[in-house]
Amino acid sequence: MEARDFYVNATKKLIIEVDGKTYARHAIQIPFVNVGDDYDALVRQYVVPVWQPGDIISVSEKIVALCQKRVVYAEDVKPGLLANILCRCVAQTAAGPGAGVPYKMQFAINQCGAPKILWAAFRAAIDKLRGVHGTFYKIAGDEVYGLDGFFGHDIEEYAEMGIRIPADPDGVCEKVLKDTGVVSMIVDANALAQEILGKCSALKDWSDEKLAKLIGDNPAGQVRQLTPFILIREVPKEEAAELEAKAQADIAAREAAQQG
Repeated sequence: MEARDFYVNATKKLIIEVDGKTYARHAIQIPFVNVGDDYDALVRQYVVPVWQPGDIISVSEKIVALCQKRVVYAEDVKPGLLANILCRCVAQTAAGPGAGVPYKMQFAINQCGAPKILWAAFRAAIDKLRGVHGTFYKIAGDEVYGLDGFFGHDIEEYAEMGIRIPADPDGVCEKVLKDTGVVSMIVDANALAQEILGKCSALKDWSDEKLAKLIGDNPAGQVRQLTPFILIREVPKEEAAELEAKAQADIAAREAAQQG
């Protein structure tokens, strides 16, 4: 597949420049991923046919966790009084409600214990007055920070289900590299931040900061785009404007067709 044929989600850009180099991003469309699906099979069916040496694949952590059955269901999480009180103090951001959902707050309490979560909430309130944000999750830890789901506004299937962070993300990427040659990283990306959770050994010389810049505008999107794999390919800088123009024209044509 050539860069001029890359698919770009609406409101997103094809091209991004990182550290003086120019990259095009292709959003790979796949069916909705369900709990227990075969991750290796998804890579072989949808990624391997379009991947070329030199490409990097960015993978949404959600689909890895779903394939690993790293989920918790609403019926198994019963928000108590403390969870219902604390969640009211959480402000919703562009990335979503976070622990402002009672089920997520109860998960945090179950995971960390009530004393630690109370301390995290107290410290977060104090730091917020000083203009410091993120304290609650820094204290509560990655499992609490990384919990997605329990929110069906964008994807209704996630309304009654929480999706945990994937297990051994480095190992997942390394297995894909060994089995298919595909170079990949697993990311937690939203409208506010991008975090590299794991990467294969072929990316050992790439800093997490640089890798995060490649997806700095979250090209996979945050609603029901169904593009959890983003193929990243370096392209000549002199071709960037023409490639971007075609990508935006393709987006406009798709939107026109949808409107009838």
